[in-house]
Amino acid sequence: MQIQFWTIGKNHEPYVDSGISDFTRRINNYFPASWKIIPTPRNVSLHTENDLKKKEAEIILKMVNSQDYLVTLDEKGKTFNSLQVSQFLQQRANDSAKNLLFLIGGAYGLDPLVLKRANLVWSLSPLTFPHQLVRLILAEQIYRACTILRNEKYHHG
Repeated sequence: MQIQFWTIGKNHEPYVDSGISDFTRRINNYFPASWKIIPTPRNVSLHTENDLKKKEAEIILKMVNSQDYLVTLDEKGKTFNSLQVSQFLQQRANDSAKNLLFLIGGAYGLDPLVLKRANLVWSLSPLTFPHQLVRLILAEQIYRACTILRNEKYHHG
């Protein structure tokens, strides 16, 4: 199973880049993992929030394959503790999912069409985080889930 992290926006900011790179490198010890940064559509200021989300949805939905397991991050999604995330990861591996995609939306979130396509809508927290920190938190949580699956000492839950 390959884990792909997709995010709409700019490249990782320097203040989170080293952490994201480190956790992604660690995840690669368990599953192949990579990041895809999807640029925000051009002329953002000329679009309404809804129009921008629709344009982003068009881009995303063209990129997602029918067999991909898509997890979208959204504040209204389901919440999990770290053990449940590890169980979710194990279940996807058991189901022989080829690609497990984690998608972080743009500045205004995700269009309902993308949320409808998602196999799972996940909320990391009821708190609001900057997108850059969501990337880091997501990478760390997936790494933590991997260590739980192998009974390694990283997680002290």
